[in-house]
Amino acid sequence: MTKEQKGAINFEASLQELETIVERMEHGELSLEDALKQFEKGIKLTKQCQQALEKAEQKVKILIEKNNSLELENYQEP
Repeated sequence: MTKEQKGAINFEASLQELETIVERMEHGELSLEDALKQFEKGIKLTKQCQQALEKAEQKVKILIEKNNSLELENYQEP
Protein backbone atom coordinates (compact mmCIF):
# COMPACT_ATOMS: atom_id res chain seq x y z
CA MET A 1 0.00 0.00 0.00
CA THR A 2 1.39 3.38 -0.98
CA LYS A 3 1.70 6.38 1.29
CA GLU A 4 -1.07 8.13 -0.66
CA GLN A 5 -3.42 5.17 -0.21
CA LYS A 6 -2.70 5.11 3.52
CA GLY A 7 -3.38 8.85 3.68
CA ALA A 8 -6.71 8.40 1.92
CA ILE A 9 -7.66 5.55 4.24
CA ASN A 10 -6.65 7.58 7.29
CA PHE A 11 -8.71 10.51 6.02
CA GLU A 12 -11.73 8.28 5.43
CA ALA A 13 -11.33 6.61 8.83
CA SER A 14 -10.96 9.97 10.58
CA LEU A 15 -14.00 11.35 8.80
CA GLN A 16 -16.05 8.28 9.68
CA GLU A 17 -14.99 8.50 13.33
CA LEU A 18 -15.87 12.19 13.38
CA GLU A 19 -19.32 11.43 11.97
CA THR A 20 -19.84 8.80 14.66
CA ILE A 21 -18.86 11.25 17.39
CA VAL A 22 -21.24 13.88 16.04
CA GLU A 23 -24.07 11.34 15.87
CA ARG A 24 -23.52 10.21 19.44
CA MET A 25 -23.38 13.79 20.68
CA GLU A 26 -26.53 14.75 18.76
CA HIS A 27 -28.44 11.86 20.30
CA GLY A 28 -27.36 12.80 23.82
CA GLU A 29 -25.87 9.37 24.49
CA LEU A 30 -22.90 10.73 26.42
CA SER A 31 -22.38 12.09 29.89
CA LEU A 32 -21.03 15.63 30.09
CA GLU A 33 -17.51 14.37 30.81
CA ASP A 34 -17.61 11.91 27.90
CA ALA A 35 -19.11 14.54 25.62
CA LEU A 36 -16.23 16.89 26.41
CA LYS A 37 -13.69 14.14 25.71
CA GLN A 38 -15.39 13.31 22.43
CA PHE A 39 -15.57 16.98 21.52
CA GLU A 40 -11.83 17.29 22.07
CA LYS A 41 -11.22 14.18 19.97
CA GLY A 42 -13.52 15.61 17.28
CA ILE A 43 -11.47 18.81 17.15
CA LYS A 44 -8.29 16.77 16.64
CA LEU A 45 -9.93 14.68 13.92
CA THR A 46 -11.18 17.83 12.21
CA LYS A 47 -7.66 19.25 12.15
CA GLN A 48 -6.30 16.00 10.74
CA CYS A 49 -8.93 16.00 8.00
CA GLN A 50 -8.24 19.64 7.16
CA GLN A 51 -4.52 18.96 6.89
CA ALA A 52 -5.13 15.96 4.64
CA LEU A 53 -7.40 18.05 2.41
CA GLU A 54 -4.82 20.84 2.24
CA LYS A 55 -2.15 18.33 1.19
CA ALA A 56 -4.43 16.91 -1.48
CA GLU A 57 -5.24 20.41 -2.72
CA GLN A 58 -1.52 21.22 -3.01
CA LYS A 59 -0.93 18.03 -5.00
CA VAL A 60 -3.80 18.89 -7.33
CA LYS A 61 -2.42 22.39 -7.87
CA ILE A 62 1.03 20.99 -8.66
CA LEU A 63 -0.43 18.48 -11.10
CA ILE A 64 -2.49 21.17 -12.83
CA GLU A 65 0.56 23.43 -13.11
CA LYS A 66 2.63 20.58 -14.55
CA ASN A 67 -0.11 19.75 -17.01
CA ASN A 68 -0.41 23.39 -18.08
CA SER A 69 3.36 23.57 -18.54
CA LEU A 70 3.32 20.45 -20.69
CA GLU A 71 0.49 21.83 -22.80
CA LEU A 72 2.41 25.05 -23.36
CA GLU A 73 5.57 23.13 -24.29
CA ASN A 74 3.66 20.93 -26.72
CA TYR A 75 1.66 23.75 -28.22
CA GLN A 76 2.47 24.40 -31.83
CA GLU A 77 1.33 27.53 -33.53
CA PRO A 78 -0.58 26.94 -36.76
